[in-house]
Amino acid sequence: MAVWPWSARPGRGWGSGRLTRVSINIPQALERLCYRYPSMLVDAILEHEPGRRLVAVKNVTVNEEFFTGHFPGAPLLPAVLMVESLSQAAAILVRDQEATPQTRVYLRGVNGAKFRRQVVPGDRLQLEITLTRRRGNVAFAQATAFAGGQLATECQLVLGLVSEPTLIHPSANVHPNARIGAGTFVGPHATIGANVVIGPGCKIGASTVIDGWTEIGEGTEIYPFASIGLTPQDLKYKGEPTRLVIGRHNVFREFVTIHRGTAGGGGITEIGDRNVFMAYVHVAHDCHVGHNTIFGNMATLGGHVHVEDFANISAGSGVHQFCRVGRYAFIGGYSVVTKDALPYARTVGNRARIYGLNTIGLIRRGFTPDTISRLKRTFRYLLQSKLNTSSALQQIEADDTLACADVQYLVDFIRHSERGVILKRATRRSEDVASDD
Repeated sequence: MAVWPWSARPGRGWGSGRLTRVSINIPQALERLCYRYPSMLVDAILEHEPGRRLVAVKNVTVNEEFFTGHFPGAPLLPAVLMVESLSQAAAILVRDQEATPQTRVYLRGVNGAKFRRQVVPGDRLQLEITLTRRRGNVAFAQATAFAGGQLATECQLVLGLVSEPTLIHPSANVHPNARIGAGTFVGPHATIGANVVIGPGCKIGASTVIDGWTEIGEGTEIYPFASIGLTPQDLKYKGEPTRLVIGRHNVFREFVTIHRGTAGGGGITEIGDRNVFMAYVHVAHDCHVGHNTIFGNMATLGGHVHVEDFANISAGSGVHQFCRVGRYAFIGGYSVVTKDALPYARTVGNRARIYGLNTIGLIRRGFTPDTISRLKRTFRYLLQSKLNTSSALQQIEADDTLACADVQYLVDFIRHSERGVILKRATRRSEDVASDD
């Protein structure tokens, strides 16, 4: 995987005290290119303007097998493989322009190719691609390759774009009214109901059941025996047409169950983008899950639970109805959460207690040392100052050295809690038990 340099995203820039990192999965991106040498010829992405320009790198090493015969005693990178490297980089760039992730890229032609310099083992080939125009299912890209600061190759690439068909196994039971996106695969014995809408590029595993008024975003992967969008386990539910809306690029492992909403709870269960639900996870009716969360095996949400972005709920944990789990919260394994779980914190145990700031998790998510320091000092007010909660919040807001968006979000989370928040600190005895576990 190639990783871009640190960069600030809109809404999460340098002012928020948090750095974000963007990555491109090169092997996954190259699956879109139909004609290529059977090894990757792109090693890293240096620059990227989505849909317009890309700069990539191919490190030329002597142990690559094509040097054996080209030529003995005087190894050269074949010209055709230089073009292949440029084509692979172009396929990654074309990915940004496509509405469906399953569009595949064919190299249809090379115009005006000129080879200016030999490329030999030890060279670092810099690949520069600029998309110039698009005509129907054909894209044109200007491609150049540099080695040692010198122009090695230049050409125009002509790329054909073809969407993959939807594949439904003959044994699958798909209602004629269901809508299945391009490039989606439906496995054997899967059942999909009349009101289901599945986006492009999804994978539906064997014996999965998807029913009700359910929408699933593109690139989502559902493993065998999952149950998505079925009737909620609420005795007040009387068959009204409530909904389940799932975002893009989620993963639902084996035997996951996700129920749609109820009329009394707003009529909708919502799940955002890029979440991972491990085996046997259960999400009950009217829950709202944000983006980039992780649910461990057998984690369970009661009805009406809100889980915010980047939260991590570990294996076997249960969250009581109407509770909230804040952003970047970490819920330890086999915990029972009966009040709102604070953002940025580690919450663990039966009748869960707080174990302080989730420092390791925040570092992994790109929080700056300054923001982590401010959050640590904020938690000292909440957990160690012997002030009641209202007084602690007043002290936090009065302390100018703590002022930042993340601290303010934590204060607002506590103030707007309806069930109360978990502020009971773990005792020395409970810490010892947790470490023994």
